[in-house]
Amino acid sequence: MVQRHLSCKRHKHSLPPNRRGQASACCPARADRKRRLFVAPGARARRCLRCGPARCPGHGGSSAPENGYLYSDLADDVLGLIEELELNAPTLVGHSMGGMTAALVASELGSATKAVVLIDPTFISPEWQREVYESNVAAEHQQLLQSTRDDLLTQARLRSPNRSAEMIEYMVDARLHTSLSAFEVLTPPNPDWRKLMQNIGAPILLLIGDRGIVSLETACELQGINPPLRYELIPDAGHGLPYDEPEKLGAAVSAFLAEVAAIGSGTKSME
Repeated sequence: MVQRHLSCKRHKHSLPPNRRGQASACCPARADRKRRLFVAPGARARRCLRCGPARCPGHGGSSAPENGYLYSDLADDVLGLIEELELNAPTLVGHSMGGMTAALVASELGSATKAVVLIDPTFISPEWQREVYESNVAAEHQQLLQSTRDDLLTQARLRSPNRSAEMIEYMVDARLHTSLSAFEVLTPPNPDWRKLMQNIGAPILLLIGDRGIVSLETACELQGINPPLRYELIPDAGHGLPYDEPEKLGAAVSAFLAEVAAIGSGTKSME
């Protein structure tokens, strides 16, 4: 498989082949995890979703500068990619940190966004932000980089026995190619997600697990801020929704985007 590279604003991004002109843009996941959203390996999602993920700075074949990993920087990169790839009214899909990035991009694009899918985004309190920033996540990652790929694969299989072998390999390889500089994104304060939600005019789907970051109470609050927002709780799932429940996730996203497409064609209206 041949990798393509795209120079955009501050960084050189590594792109999967044959993605120009696609309708969707997938935003990165958390800095200590896979930085492109693997929406779902299931056939249903592959048929219905056309995604154009890019490996973000500090990951994969993308450049790894010493700084420039704050949410505002990542949002600028996504906006640049959308412009360079000539995406018209893109659907933004983001998990975890990518969810925050997608919300920030959507708030900037306004009516130029077709739809937004937020998968357990990092909508956390200032206190929680500080706790994460002061934790030893970066030090743990530095220690991880000293391990062999085989050792990490073995540990990952033991830790997540229900994940597919393909998914585990993706996750391990992604972590091995994550630069320590990427942890700058943990620097508080995060964007005010309540204000971001007020500024998004496109249809929004919020997907959460009952053991994830965004609670059901927060989901209800977000719906109060932006009434058209729709949320769906996937039971017996944590923060790793795309990795642990890809079929359920793919089905929910596919159904939502099909409804958005129907609205665009004038065949039905969003309730």
